[in-house]
Amino acid sequence: MFMIISFSLFMLLFMVVGLLASRRNGDAHDYLLAGQSVKPWLVALSAVATNNSGYMFIGVVGYTYIFGLSALWIPAGIILGDFLMSLFIHKKLRMMTEHQSALSFPEVLSKWGGTNYKFLRRIAGIITVLFLGAYAAAQLNAGSKALHVLFGWDYRAGALLGALIVLIYCSFGGIRASIWTDAVQSFIMIAAMGVLFFAAVSRVGGFGQYWGQLHQVSAEYMSLRPHDHIISGFWGSFLFILGYIFVGLGVIGQPQIMVRFMAMKQPADMKRVRLYYYAWFIFFSVLTIGTALGARLLIPEGSMFDAELALPLLSKSLLPQVLVGLVLAGLFASTMSTADSQILSCSASLTRDIKESWSHSALFAKFSTAIVSLIALGIALGQFESVFSLVILAWSVLAAAFGPLLLVYSLGQKVSEKTAIAMLMSGLVVVLAWKWANLDQIIVEIAPGAAAGLLVFGISRLFPQKA
Repeated sequence: MFMIISFSLFMLLFMVVGLLASRRNGDAHDYLLAGQSVKPWLVALSAVATNNSGYMFIGVVGYTYIFGLSALWIPAGIILGDFLMSLFIHKKLRMMTEHQSALSFPEVLSKWGGTNYKFLRRIAGIITVLFLGAYAAAQLNAGSKALHVLFGWDYRAGALLGALIVLIYCSFGGIRASIWTDAVQSFIMIAAMGVLFFAAVSRVGGFGQYWGQLHQVSAEYMSLRPHDHIISGFWGSFLFILGYIFVGLGVIGQPQIMVRFMAMKQPADMKRVRLYYYAWFIFFSVLTIGTALGARLLIPEGSMFDAELALPLLSKSLLPQVLVGLVLAGLFASTMSTADSQILSCSASLTRDIKESWSHSALFAKFSTAIVSLIALGIALGQFESVFSLVILAWSVLAAAFGPLLLVYSLGQKVSEKTAIAMLMSGLVVVLAWKWANLDQIIVEIAPGAAAGLLVFGISRLFPQKA
């Protein structure tokens, strides 16, 4: 009972914060970009909460439980790739967004440098809606999985609850509500992981016992060398790490994350945003890996055990019900903070890029948010088993389609509309083909997809066209 009450209070908090944000909501510019008035710390917490979705609470925890300390390379590679791109892209994106009066990610790509590529804008909008819509559905399903484990609820209950909460505060408050709730959710996420980590270490008998027992799991468990790769030895480890660096590089192709930087108050704030963002990201990643290692010591491995459920099961065995509610709220918040951002990015693309006659109306933007929420919920309720695999696939497609073009733009290069479309489509096709051929076992599909886009640009330099 106390667990449900605790969880419910946190869900109520998210709705209240989101509805308070709606009091400052006005036109489409305010609904989709918060009037470009978001403070640095809010941008940072919102972006990092959106980036760290259920994959940290479920995916990384499960991977660490099985493979041990080498899982550190996953967040390390992502953070490194993300950081490298942030040094010279995010600030330019914010400046170009204001200069071109753009309100969506595809719109700023189509208008970069004074161009007006309408066909590119529509294609980019369609790609955004298709793949982010599926991504949002997967987040709703991830939350359902946790509620089913802890409360015994029907799998559909979590998806319905998450969609309803997101729909309420996003429909009224737009991106500002999403950012405000993301900030609250980020604090709950890190508090939940911190409580669980220290409870696990305490139960084992202190940090000394914790560290010593981990070295007894297996000979390789506490080795930093990645050993989950089809190729053994140095090259397998190299490709493993390189793959996750490419995942981090691919952050620049994620509309739901990059729109946070587009909403930043002023370009000069980027240094402070970067400081807050990476400090939170690193701290949360270390806590996540540490908690997952503790789960390996406290929850026996069995043939029927689903490692991705280690965190909710650990919280249920270690904590009082009130704190279990906190952990579940943190896990659920991680999925909601991503789903709301994806739904709003889809809404922006639908109204600004695909159906431009709706572009200046906040009312139509809110209507689109409701439509996209219902579509995502419908996919989630269908319980397609492939929807979770679409998380990685959607990230890869968006990264390979949009990332190379944004990178080329940020380096001061001009691109014709035909070349820009070819870059988008080549990245998309190569990612899908690479995945279909199961070559992602060698290196994540983002790498060849992004390389294909850059190759198209290189070839276009040999046969120049008018931009």
